[in-house]
This record gives sequence, C-alpha cells and structure tokens, in this order.
Amino acid sequence: WERVEMFHTDSVMCGVSALALKTNAPTVLREEALTYPDPKGATVFGSGVRCAPEKAIVANASAVREWDSNGTVFGFNPNIPGHTAGEFGHNDFYPVVMAAAQVTGDVDGKKALLAMICLDEIRGRLAEVFSLKSYKIDHVVHGAIASAAVYGALLGASAEQIESAIGMAVAHYVPFRAIRAGKQLSDSKGASAAISTEAAVLSMRRAMRGFVGPRDIFRNPEAIFRFFEPTTGVPASQDNIDITLGNKVRWGPGPSPFNLVLSHSGSDFAVCGMHFKLGLYEHQSAGALEGLISALVHSPELAAGGADAIEGINIVAYEPAFGIIGDPAKKDPKTRQSADHSMAFIVSRILIKALKAGKVPSTMDAAWMDLMLSPYDYGKDALYDPETRAMMAKISFSHGGPAFDAKYPDGIPTQIDISLKGGKQISSGMVMYPSGHARNTSADLRKILEHKNRMLGDIVFSDRSAVDAFVQRLVKMESASAAEVAKLYDFDWSAMRSHDCIDG
Repeated sequence: WERVEMFHTDSVMCGVSALALKTNAPTVLREEALTYPDPKGATVFGSGVRCAPEKAIVANASAVREWDSNGTVFGFNPNIPGHTAGEFGHNDFYPVVMAAAQVTGDVDGKKALLAMICLDEIRGRLAEVFSLKSYKIDHVVHGAIASAAVYGALLGASAEQIESAIGMAVAHYVPFRAIRAGKQLSDSKGASAAISTEAAVLSMRRAMRGFVGPRDIFRNPEAIFRFFEPTTGVPASQDNIDITLGNKVRWGPGPSPFNLVLSHSGSDFAVCGMHFKLGLYEHQSAGALEGLISALVHSPELAAGGADAIEGINIVAYEPAFGIIGDPAKKDPKTRQSADHSMAFIVSRILIKALKAGKVPSTMDAAWMDLMLSPYDYGKDALYDPETRAMMAKISFSHGGPAFDAKYPDGIPTQIDISLKGGKQISSGMVMYPSGHARNTSADLRKILEHKNRMLGDIVFSDRSAVDAFVQRLVKMESASAAEVAKLYDFDWSAMRSHDCIDG
C-alpha cells in the first residue's frame, strides 16, 4: 500500500507541474479532452468538467510521463522462474484507475490503491516475461494490456469482455520504437504510454458494448508474442523465427511463450520491485548520478576546485545504457526530450550545480536533495548553457563489457572516473543500487520524495501551504471516500502560478 501510494503521489506531482510549465503534448491533449464532454465521464488535472474517459486518461497519463521522472521497472524477478526478461516500463497508468473511479462513483481510496497495485502487477509481470524492446516494440504495450484489464474490472466487465479488449489492444494498436529512434526526440516519446492506454480503454468500452475482439491473444500464433517467440514449428530463436507460410505447424495451435505468475497475497508484488527517480533524469543514468554525488560528498575538493580543475570524466556503463543514453550523438541535445536521454547532459547539470556552489552537503540524502534536477535543468535556457556544454565535452563513455552487462537488470552497474589536473583520480567504483532503486537500503526515500514533491509543487501552487495540502490528499488516499477520490485531481486551475512555456 505504502509503495503504490508513493508512486502515485510522485506521478501526480510530475503531471501537474508539466502542465503548469505549458509543456506541449500534455497541454494539447488536455485541451483536446475538454472538447469531448461526457457528463458520465472523467476529469483532467485541475478541472471538474467531465469528458470522455479515454480522453481524460490520455491527457493525464501524458502529463504524468512528460518529465520522464516518475517510477520505473526493469522487469527482473529471479525469484520466479522465467521472470527475468528485463523489459522497461513506467508508472504512467494510474489515471486509468482514477477515471474508472469517477465513471462508477463507487471506488474509495483503498479500492483505488488496490486497483493500482493490480495494474502494476500485470504490467510489471509482463515486463518480466516478454521483452518487447528486443523486437523494436515499445514497452508501453504491457501497460496498455494492464489498463484494459483493470479499467474493465472496475466497471464490472465480464472476463470475456476483458479478454476481447486485450485482444483488440494487442491486435490493433502495437506501437514500435520508431517513436524513440533518432538523435532528437519528439512529443510521441513522452505520450506513447498515454496514447496506447487511450486505445486500450477505448477497446474496453467497445467490448462492454458488445464488440468482439480476438480471443486468446497470448497464444495466437500471429500476435506479437508467438510471432516473435514461436513455440511450435521451429526451435525458439530470436535470430530465426521462420515466418514462411509453408511452415504449417509454425502457424498452428500452440502455447504462449511464457507463463505469467501474478501475486495475490504476501509481499512479493511487482510494485515493490519498481524504482523511483529522485529528480528528472533517465533512470539508466541513476548509477552515474549516484557515483558522481558520492564522489562530491567524499571528495570535497572536487566541488571546491571548479570546472577548470577537471581534466576529464569517463563513465563506464552496461548495455543498454551505453548504447542508448551514452550515445555520443546525444552530446548535442536540441530538445528537452533528447537532453533527458543524454547521460552526458544529465551528469553535467548535476556537476555544474555543485561546482557553482563550491561545496555539497556531507551526506548522500542531503546532497541528492540539494542537487536535485528540476524541469528548469532541461528548459530552453539550460539546453545551450555554455558551462554545461563545456563540461559535456570532457565526458567520455566506455562499455563495461560482460562484467557490467551481466549485472543488469538486477542493478544499474555504472562507474564514474574523474581525472583532475595534477593527476589525482577520483573513482566511484561500481555502483549497483543507487538511491531510488528498489534494492537500495541506504537512502531515506520518503524524505527525498517529499523534497521532490515540494520542488514540483512550488511550480504549480501559489504558496507552500497549498502544495502541502494537495500532496497530503494524495498521501492519505487510502482513507478517502469515493466522493473524495473522484475529486482528488481537482484544484483551482485559475490560481495556478503563471509561467512561460519551459521549452520556449
């Protein structure tokens, strides 16, 4: 309960701050949603006006994901055989539950949190058994499947209707990683989960009206699961799937390529293995950030010496981090979406903050809070900040090879080595479980997240008391009545702080 409450609160504060700073996709989708009035529907952040549920969901989920700063899962649970596929995923889908709560009017806080646990359980376990990214399919498919199931369950759909909706979502709406390819990323990257979830909920609504979609989609030989990981007619191989039509056995009846184990009691739920981001950054950079902050805390001369004292920085990383956010092409980001997927940019922004201050706090938790990356670290001014660009030029990357690759996705194996002029070397050593990681036991997570919530809330609300009051409603959600849950995302939009668009 506590874990999902923390993830939900974190996601909402990410979402409302993205809207306050007029980011493009959330603003466009929120305005679009309000053109689909539905008195029996759901609401967008900061409004009491009801609109079509799937439109409210796409708007709210897009806002939640915009900063790329909410929860993350790496799909790795060695305690369950076959559950180590290592697919990505994020805690973007809670607006599905909130919309269902508003539509039905009978979902109190405890039931809503239970539904969120269920949603995370389905998508988290799917991430453990089937790696979509291995086939260039976007990871949001797992969340869309979970969204259809949970939305349908909350609205009282039958098992057959839920199966039909999932079949439609998988057969009709599979997004490819084209949305994330290239040197400069677009709105499609941040809105991918939202758009797929919109389609999933629309499919569920259609199924409840009687539309019949494909059944048994996980065993369907022509759906993505058995298409890419065949279970009949050819040896299981990602290199040779033999899609020739003459292979009749290949296209015939057969089992799913995985068994899906879902928890229903105890403490081993997927949400407990998910990770927090302590600020704005792509989560695969968390090991480098932990290493850098550790170096700053334990070697005070690093911050005191200034940028000129740094000869060079080498980051040793694993695949896929080395190939994705360590890509040299991303050392010249021109959009916020590209900057938050550039390890060189992310590390440089933290380091520049420390160098400007000339010192950092003496503890890791305090340093994480003091140096926390905010939306302004990725705005139009920050993108071309000359000090950041100069520091990025000093950063190089190395692939750690099998010794590093083998430790992911259990951890985030990263090492940062800093060379100072005069010959001194500062090394973090290998970082496995950085602060925010589910297996980290040293960070005061609730305290750091409280700081993050306030940092983001200060962007939205006129004073700190209003921030704290809004956050407390989210934190105490378990005891909220159904009527209170229905209004949980509502606040006075007209009283929100006024900002220019962060992206110019």
